[in-house]
Amino acid sequence: MIKKPSRTKIREKKHKRMRGHMRGTAECPRLAVFRSNKHMYAQIINDIEGKTLVSASTLQAAVAEGLEYTDNVEAAAKVGKAIGEKAVQAGIKTVVFDRGGFIYQGKIKALADAAREAGLEF
Repeated sequence: MIKKPSRTKIREKKHKRMRGHMRGTAECPRLAVFRSNKHMYAQIINDIEGKTLVSASTLQAAVAEGLEYTDNVEAAAKVGKAIGEKAVQAGIKTVVFDRGGFIYQGKIKALADAAREAGLEF
């Protein structure tokens, strides 16, 4: 009998493999993205100190305001814009983009493009 591995296990394996190549520092922190079935999350992390510098998600009232759904491309773009604006206010200009093992299309791409438009460089 053939057993197909779950998409979650495949994504987690990709994420672990990617994390071996990238690390967030104080000068260039890591922009980590997570997408669940209902929400989008993004945080900028300094891996050396193990601290989250800035975060945004569709759970926050300021981001979810005006959105009909919190799990579509429009919501992802709003999260990207929010994380970009917060990062610029905190003095962060360049980041390393960690897509979390997700394919770079749709929601992940929309979040990244919106963060770039808000002022982040990666």
